Amino acid sequence: MSNKLAIIGGSGLYDVEEFTNRELIDLKTPWGNPSDQILKTKYDNKEVYFLPRHGRGHFISPSKINFRANIDALKQLGVTDIVSVSAVGSLKENLPPGKFVIVDQFIDRTFAREKTFFEDEIVAHVSMAHPTSNGLMNACEEAIKKEKIDYQRNGTYVVMEGPQFSTLAESNLYRSWKADVIGMTNMPEAKLAREAEVRYASVSMVTDYDCWHPDHENVDVKQVVKVLLDNAAKAKNMIKNLIENFENHIDPNDPTNNCLDVAIITAPEKRTKKTIAKLKNVAGRVLKQ
Repeated sequence: MSNKLAIIGGSGLYDVEEFTNRELIDLKTPWGNPSDQILKTKYDNKEVYFLPRHGRGHFISPSKINFRANIDALKQLGVTDIVSVSAVGSLKENLPPGKFVIVDQFIDRTFAREKTFFEDEIVAHVSMAHPTSNGLMNACEEAIKKEKIDYQRNGTYVVMEGPQFSTLAESNLYRSWKADVIGMTNMPEAKLAREAEVRYASVSMVTDYDCWHPDHENVDVKQVVKVLLDNAAKAKNMIKNLIENFENHIDPNDPTNNCLDVAIITAPEKRTKKTIAKLKNVAGRVLKQ
């Protein structure tokens, strides 16, 4: 099977203008429409896709992102690997604005989102013990090193509901949990990618220290955007490096590859044709009509 990479861009990363070989694709899914048109491009003779998580121009709030449609649409296009590029706040002194973190764990604090494809009739329980793919993380690390970007390998990302920033008490609570960064968008995205058997990695770009830091008590969008723009420029170069190297790091034994083999618990006779058809894109490999 050919491997295809998709980048999901977060705040400040709505397009990669340097990709001149461009086709914008409109896709529909059983879950509705994805955040925006998906950019299909060729770079380094490889087919790559780019999806702006908040839409081009940033018009979709974190709670309103149609995560299921985004993952389904990318799966329709044959995507096997997703790298999320997200803006986050820092919960640690040694993660200043401008630093990148290759996330390997999440704490999901969201509560207003649809978090599974398996909501009706067919029940599946995928393992999320290790939510990111080690091979893809290795590819991200190599791509970041090539650009000489300051980074940290491994870190825990607290995913809050938003769209408001944290209270001081919340920020200090998350710091007491030894979490590294805080953001609003990698959940349920990582869970859905796992359900769709798509390898996932997350590169978080620090924009601020969150409100726990005395110099950042009032986090505002203006100061965040200034760092965002600088981070986005670095991220675009990282993405190019990633396209060149990601296939060198694919692990044929990655648990994501066949995780649905041991996840679906519903008896075959209880699986209706209607639900099987709805899940065709994300779970067609294991669900037969």
